Amino acid sequence: MDEKSASATVGDRPGREGDPDDVDRFLVGEIRRGDQRAWKQLIDRYHGRLTAFARGRLRDAAEVDDTVQEAFVGFVTSLPHYDESRPLETYLFTILRYKVGEALSRRKRGGEIGRGARDDDDAMDVADPSGSETPSGIAANEEVRRRQERLLADILRRLIAELREREKLEDVQVLEMLFFLGLRNKEAADRLGRDEKSVAGVKFRAIQRLQAFLDEIRAASGSEAALDHSELSGEATIARVWRERRLTCLKRSTLGSYLLGVLEEPWEGFTRFHLDVVECPMCRANRDDLNTPTASVPASDPNERIFQSSVGFLSRTGG
Repeated sequence: MDEKSASATVGDRPGREGDPDDVDRFLVGEIRRGDQRAWKQLIDRYHGRLTAFARGRLRDAAEVDDTVQEAFVGFVTSLPHYDESRPLETYLFTILRYKVGEALSRRKRGGEIGRGARDDDDAMDVADPSGSETPSGIAANEEVRRRQERLLADILRRLIAELREREKLEDVQVLEMLFFLGLRNKEAADRLGRDEKSVAGVKFRAIQRLQAFLDEIRAASGSEAALDHSELSGEATIARVWRERRLTCLKRSTLGSYLLGVLEEPWEGFTRFHLDVVECPMCRANRDDLNTPTASVPASDPNERIFQSSVGFLSRTGG
């Protein structure tokens, strides 16, 4: 295991220092100003995990390299439209999955699907993110929708943090099955080996807590919050926000500890569940990247090729 894994020993408990989102925000800010060093750092930071994700779906090495390169170019060209309230890693993975989808479509048209490629779907949105996040011409109702989603993400994070603090990770697992995978109560119960009524109870209590958090926000603000109680039962909305905001995804430090065998229970069990039962594609890609021995990395630097092919777009991302 390489130094990336060896340095990762902190569990994914709430309230830890060193939020990687802070690093991402700093890099994006510098890239917006045309800083080439920041762009190279971002490529180095994300190349491995994006490659691991693409490799699991395309398998052909040249196609994987080209698709990852297209994803980085897609990011830098769409940067003026990037909404920084959305995690950078999620945005990059969404662009990559869109590019993977394009590659698979080309294979289908050429009659090549089935030769080593995975033509499956997962929990990520396949829409081109650069088209849906353009700020020019956004109507007022679009801003309301984003504000509602941010509020929903905040109260969902609060619920998850509360369950983690109480080490009720089995309840978090139930909610992952319902909201991340979108399973019905009975399907989740069957997968978890639990009684359907107990699964329904976890879901009911979760909705109640979310409603209570929403009432607190309304009372504190002295006005109606931009989210109605009825929307908390809209499972499609909750599921989308859960997936897009990666609310129960694992930090790389947690994955590193898991790979080193030093992650304690119940976190070790939850990590295994998230990787092997939920099969979160982004966390599995991060795991595979961390688990790649240094010796297996080619002597030539693919990051440099991506950097050279995309750095010219930096001058167009100002603002």
